[in-house]
Amino acid sequence: MKKYILALDQGTTSSRAILFDRDGALCGTAQQEFPQHFPTPGWVEHDALDIWNSQLAVARQVLREHAVSAAQVAAIGIANQRETTVLWDRKSGLPVAPAIVWQDRRTAEACDRLRAAGKAKLIHDNTGLELDAYFSATKLQWLLEHVPGARDRAERGSLAFGTIDSWLAFKLCGKHVTDVSNASRTMLFNIHLMRWDQQLLDLFDIPASVLPQVVSSAEEVGEVNPAWFGQPIALAGIAGDQQAATFGQACHRQGMVKNTYGTGCFMLMHAGSHPAASKNRLLSTVGWRLGGRTDYLLEGSVFMGGATVQWLRDGLGIIEHSGQVEQLARSVPDNGGVFLVPAFVGLGAPHWDPYARGTLVGMTRGTNRGHIARAALEAIAYQSAELLGAMQKDAALPVTEVRVDGGGARNDLLMQFQADLLGVPVVRPKITETTALGAASLAGLAVGFWQSQEEVAAQWQSERCFEPAISDAERAALMGRWGEAVARSKAWAPAAPPG
Repeated sequence: MKKYILALDQGTTSSRAILFDRDGALCGTAQQEFPQHFPTPGWVEHDALDIWNSQLAVARQVLREHAVSAAQVAAIGIANQRETTVLWDRKSGLPVAPAIVWQDRRTAEACDRLRAAGKAKLIHDNTGLELDAYFSATKLQWLLEHVPGARDRAERGSLAFGTIDSWLAFKLCGKHVTDVSNASRTMLFNIHLMRWDQQLLDLFDIPASVLPQVVSSAEEVGEVNPAWFGQPIALAGIAGDQQAATFGQACHRQGMVKNTYGTGCFMLMHAGSHPAASKNRLLSTVGWRLGGRTDYLLEGSVFMGGATVQWLRDGLGIIEHSGQVEQLARSVPDNGGVFLVPAFVGLGAPHWDPYARGTLVGMTRGTNRGHIARAALEAIAYQSAELLGAMQKDAALPVTEVRVDGGGARNDLLMQFQADLLGVPVVRPKITETTALGAASLAGLAVGFWQSQEEVAAQWQSERCFEPAISDAERAALMGRWGEAVARSKAWAPAAPPG
């Protein structure tokens, strides 16, 4: 009987389920989008039940469509959108409020107050993170303060907090857990001591009773309720999506770099077995814990990657589906002097400006849809190039290539422009679903489906390498012009929305 690993890849805009066999080959996939909610400018919410229902539906779908029984699934691994914050009732299993998404900026002013009080250094030193509304701590604090009765219920132990991995694990098998990679994104976890940080719990006034148990990224944490798939399956792997993608890209050695083009863009470098302090406003984060060893990563985050293309589709209506953007961008020879800075939810690394806003500059009467589409694609590459620039300043080792994945990595125009801006080869693997592959790999290692990291890494294969094709002078000129456009987007919103 052929065996598989089932990866649940829960993203910001869709839930996916992917089957992998022992050779690491992708054997089946199912995907379902779910609603996004923007109740007021700067706020981004999800219904956690939409996430659960869509994730369960695609898991069942991929098994059904490929005639795979639950008995053939050796383990389930979860990869998830990170930082998104869910608060739910332990007894009913129902969320008490909408989930606050990682893109949400409602707590920017709370972060400003903490910064003014001199707390940014404590947070950075203990967690490796920048003080920012991006992370979970201020989101959880907001929920406890604004949901009627939530703080009293939390202090009595009747509420549970978690990022999306915790929410799915709870719904799947009734366990309130998170892995070290997701814990490290909450701004409540000490990455040096590898435990919840009491100083930070006190700072944010968060009762420890709401927190999940922290587990390794590859271990059997529980059995899935047989009601979901007909019989129990081991839940054996959990990692935040970007850590999972780094593992799936076989970036297992210090100095290796990957960039994921999803809703946002996330560039991560393997930093070794100790946290790497950044002098250029990158994040030091836990990669994974496997077999008693913790690996750390250096990370830069772009908030608007593929979401910029979604905006072209849903906001401007200049494309009907995301796959049309490359053809439209190729309809013009260049951007015609147009630059789009997609700071719709502020700017991430290395700027960390929650009050920046989207800016479209350089338009003339000759500007058309093609120029705007090209500027949107180029913006994704420009933001990622800023990350590598900061990373190369921080890193002890030179970067020799960047491995890429995610939906945007299938766009040849974007990948070539990215290589031009980075000045190093951009390598696209045969399997670009590396987030799901990473979750599957961790789960498979936990149950002996694969025997070692070396076995997993040996399955990685390159599909295409994009070589830089412009001069250093051209690269510097392009990045300089981009910098001017970014400067015009900064500090545009005078304050975070009330409430």
